[in-house]
Amino acid sequence: MKSTKLDLSIVIINYNSFEFTQKCIQSVLDNTTSTISYEIIIVDNASERDDYVALKNYIKELNYSNVRLYRSRINTGFGGGNMYAVQFANANYYLFLNNDTLLINDPIKICFDFMEKTEDAALCGPQIFNEHQVKEVSFDHFTSLGREIFGKKMLEFVFPGTKPNRRKQYTEPLSVDYVNGSFMFFRAKDFDSVGGFDTNIFLYFEESDICCRLKKKNKKTYFIPSASYVHYQGISIDNTSWNIKTKIELKTSMFYVIRKNYGYLHYQILRLFFIFRYGLVSIIKPKYFKLFHRILIGLPLGKSLKHEQRII
Repeated sequence: MKSTKLDLSIVIINYNSFEFTQKCIQSVLDNTTSTISYEIIIVDNASERDDYVALKNYIKELNYSNVRLYRSRINTGFGGGNMYAVQFANANYYLFLNNDTLLINDPIKICFDFMEKTEDAALCGPQIFNEHQVKEVSFDHFTSLGREIFGKKMLEFVFPGTKPNRRKQYTEPLSVDYVNGSFMFFRAKDFDSVGGFDTNIFLYFEESDICCRLKKKNKKTYFIPSASYVHYQGISIDNTSWNIKTKIELKTSMFYVIRKNYGYLHYQILRLFFIFRYGLVSIIKPKYFKLFHRILIGLPLGKSLKHEQRII
């Protein structure tokens, strides 16, 4: 039988980036109000052994009973790693926090207080700053046929009420489609009610997918501009690996999410649009032919990077 629930379970995924994970954990410990009861659950997503051992030793030296490390023998991606961690969580709220983040002004307490007084909120997220202290776009519009064909600015121009300007400065909480996946503060019962993250998705668009499912249950997502954190973007994906293979994975996830949430017709229209687009692009830039070919065959999930992982 589980003990009394904590206020918050914080989930952090490590993948070959121990130094960032260490700084992230310390940032949480240094910048979280003591009145909130919380636990930190770290999942190592099949990192190289040296990276995992360094992380394990750091956790051991911390000697905090509320900081626990679990190791997955296979890299299950963003959604899979977080869902593995949820099995050990015991709290009223879940915070899924990228390991390449640093807290600035106790955003956890700000988000917690907001969620406590906002019944229709299933999820919220703070303002992002990059490592140079420059504000970054912190929320986005659902991955959809309209967004991919007409663009985000057009959606904001045509539907300003439901598609707010992502680059505008805000001072009050704002209802949005979804917040950045590097800091997602969920009400646990709402997260659980939709089954959490879709583990069919290995990388990319997990935020859009789960927020779309929550919206169908009349649950809202909010951007909280008064809360803030630093995000060193993309460190878990080495820059040298941002190649055509990664781009194919991004498009694979995007097509899956659109077909799942909007249906086969939207999927096929977008597929035809991208066949035309990347057919032309691949003539000029032959490196895109692999992406063009994958779109031609429908970007099947069976060819996702997920299926290239090995058990360690």
